[in-house]
Amino acid sequence: MLLKKVLNKHFTQKQQMVLNQFINNKDWSLMINYGAVSSGKTVANNYCFIMSLIRVRKLADKDKVKDPLYILAGTSKKNIYNNVLNPLFNDFDLIPEQDSIGNLHLFGVTIILAYTGTIAGLRGIRGSSAYGAYINEASLANEKVFEEIRDRCSEGEGRVICDTNPDIPTHWLKQDYIDNPSKQIISNHFVLDDNTFLSKRYVETKKATTPSGMLYDRSVLGLWVTGEGVVYEDFDKDTMVVDEAPDNLNYYCGVDWGFAKGHENVITVMGDDPETGVTYLTDIFSSTGKYIDYWVDIAHQIQEQHGYNINFWCDSARPEYVSYFQQNNIGARNADKSVMDGIEFCAERIKMGKFKVLRSCAKPFLDDIYQYVWDPVKGVPKKEHDNVMDSFRYGLYNQHKKYDNQIIRNVYL
Repeated sequence: MLLKKVLNKHFTQKQQMVLNQFINNKDWSLMINYGAVSSGKTVANNYCFIMSLIRVRKLADKDKVKDPLYILAGTSKKNIYNNVLNPLFNDFDLIPEQDSIGNLHLFGVTIILAYTGTIAGLRGIRGSSAYGAYINEASLANEKVFEEIRDRCSEGEGRVICDTNPDIPTHWLKQDYIDNPSKQIISNHFVLDDNTFLSKRYVETKKATTPSGMLYDRSVLGLWVTGEGVVYEDFDKDTMVVDEAPDNLNYYCGVDWGFAKGHENVITVMGDDPETGVTYLTDIFSSTGKYIDYWVDIAHQIQEQHGYNINFWCDSARPEYVSYFQQNNIGARNADKSVMDGIEFCAERIKMGKFKVLRSCAKPFLDDIYQYVWDPVKGVPKKEHDNVMDSFRYGLYNQHKKYDNQIIRNVYL
């Protein structure tokens, strides 16, 4: 009874189920914990990671191996730090030692860092024989790197644990592993409501503000689904197209470079109301067949109207254009073009009623937003009617993006 009280204090019921599988199920070699954002799956895996290292040390002692290897994998150094190493420090006050070649050491185990975002991640693990692996954000991993990591876990029990948010239902991780359970492959589905440590208010707000459709199904319900219909299905022109905007907006722009018909160059001008937090799209400049000097003149006009310190969040695909803007005293900055992260942010603003469009410039925006639809196979927007949508996303997402200015401890790099 006392043990149960302790467990209930620190772990949700779903997390306790995962830990029980980890400890008492002797058959599995791959455990996948997947599902909703903030549902507790990564916390469960981080505890399993610590138990794995302790277990590996015991197995290595039994095998008389002085320096057992374990693979810690993620899409990048930053992701490994944010999702695994930083919680390791905050929750357990554990700081792995780092050697001269970048490996970490904890509990007498050497931890090899592997980066799974590209095929280049193979270089860091080839030739190694590990006792196990922890793969964070597994659905973002290159499939060949994922397979290589599993192949390298040939020592001891060779167990691999991983966590992920859902992706498209045809994703290789779902089709090849989650949909093919066995004694060796087990998976656990997390939904937002599984995390009973979250406040009721947080859960209600999360459900109320998460954009409808695919984004809600993935983020709240933890489902592997693809989109259907328009991307921004919460946009309502009857309430979101307005005749005027407040004075004293804080302005910025999004820039999508283009030239030919169907691939227009677009600059969207937006401003935030500091009192209400509502963003107003106040102007759209769109044209084909215009060279860079034309767009420099447009940018100068925008500066004259809204201030010379205005940010222009630009498509980074044309660095020479970004540089030319900068040479002409225009505050051009390369935009983070992350499609899904950007769309999720913009869609959330729309659902919360924090986005309006001036009627005077609404037509090109409406022409695109109602034809900007999901690709039912790929689970991302089709590359059609996306010029205004890209420009709008670059500006809105990047102006509000919380850049990580935290100094990452050298020990983790």
